[in-house]
Amino acid sequence: METSKVVTQKRETFSSSLAVFFATLGSAVGLGNIWKFPYLTGEYGGAAFLFVYLLCILLVGLPVMLGEFYIGRKTRKNAVGAFSDLKPNTPWKITGLAGVLASYLIMFFYSCVAGWVYFYVFKAVKGDFASVTADSVKAAFGSAVTSPISPIIWQVIVIAVVSSILIMGVQKGIEKITKTLMPVLFVLILLCDVRALTLPGAQEGLQFLFQPDFSKLTAAAVLTALGLAFFKLSLAMGIMITYGSYFTKDNNLMKTGGQVAFSDTVVSMLAGIAIFPAVFSFGMEPAAGPGLLFMTIPLVFSQMPLGNLLLIAFFFLTSIAATCAMLSITEVLVAYWQEERGVSRQTAVLLNAVVIVIIGALAALSADKTSLLGNISIFGKGFFDLFDYISSNILLPIGGLLVALFIGYFIKKEDLKDELSNGGTLQIDTAFNLFYFTIRYITPALLIIVFLNSIGLIKF
Repeated sequence: METSKVVTQKRETFSSSLAVFFATLGSAVGLGNIWKFPYLTGEYGGAAFLFVYLLCILLVGLPVMLGEFYIGRKTRKNAVGAFSDLKPNTPWKITGLAGVLASYLIMFFYSCVAGWVYFYVFKAVKGDFASVTADSVKAAFGSAVTSPISPIIWQVIVIAVVSSILIMGVQKGIEKITKTLMPVLFVLILLCDVRALTLPGAQEGLQFLFQPDFSKLTAAAVLTALGLAFFKLSLAMGIMITYGSYFTKDNNLMKTGGQVAFSDTVVSMLAGIAIFPAVFSFGMEPAAGPGLLFMTIPLVFSQMPLGNLLLIAFFFLTSIAATCAMLSITEVLVAYWQEERGVSRQTAVLLNAVVIVIIGALAALSADKTSLLGNISIFGKGFFDLFDYISSNILLPIGGLLVALFIGYFIKKEDLKDELSNGGTLQIDTAFNLFYFTIRYITPALLIIVFLNSIGLIKF
């Protein structure tokens, strides 16, 4: 017990509410904001889908986020230690362990994709995308993914960047970088937006994103919105518990949650405005997944005046999103090893970097069927897809459900209200009552539906 107290006393916190906001937003904003969310919004009815998504944020995303904020700040512990502190000698710490495992699995494949982004920043700076054709840009992406050496090198570079920031600590590392990079991301994305909106035919791209089409709001679209609302806010990975443990005591948790959810959605829509007017202006078909990010965008931007500068800006802002997200995911692992295993921060960072490099290489070499390890299959999936499936489809929905049940049924209502109201100094009665009802009854039901759909037991 004495060791635990010493660790708690030495713990860093973020320096201000602004630092809390940027760090938490940096965690929520990731690669999915740049291509997946805008594409799905357009495919599932534009403004109609956006409305459903925001509703799902209120019913699923925000309640779980606030629950994790409570767990983290109340205990000032890592994802596993927090549950042990609140409910000692019970199985509840399995929820934290599931978040730690999910963070590992996500880093194994996410660092691979981030490596591709870093590589494309390098290629854009070199001018490799000048006068590219559809065939050449497709071949370049294929080469980047299937090479037995290049993906590993860039994955190592990504992990080295993230590790060097984390070694500096919470305030000098995570806080300083996110406070610097998130405003830069906003400026770059607005720059790309301005250029995209001046293109002839840009209106069609805006219609794809924003024109409401309620005929596309199928049950599958609603489930997609539910999944996005949950996964895009970095929930059930231990991130918001870990970051919550660094929050200042006077931080308004409910306000921070709302600001992060709103700003995360704004970044996603700004990314869509940067991408789809350009895509439609040049007669391209919007494509989901890596194809949009690594093939369509270079092809479209290369045809614009000053297109290469915009391409550099676009891939740089994408690298910022990837880096900030990975900082938060890896910090879950670092905090766990520091506090539960008793190692120094530097040792925890370096240890996790080595693990992620070694096992992440399996993902990097299996991202495509023609990759070096592309033919190896476990339960019908390669390493890359397996890491993604187990984390996204199993661990995260179960973890989120357990957090909702834990907060709704195993934490005293008065204790929860006391923490969220900062000891009664904030007037949150109406908002708290809505939150408490939602996380007890609505959020668990919706997460059960998401989980059953994700593993194929129910289909819509």
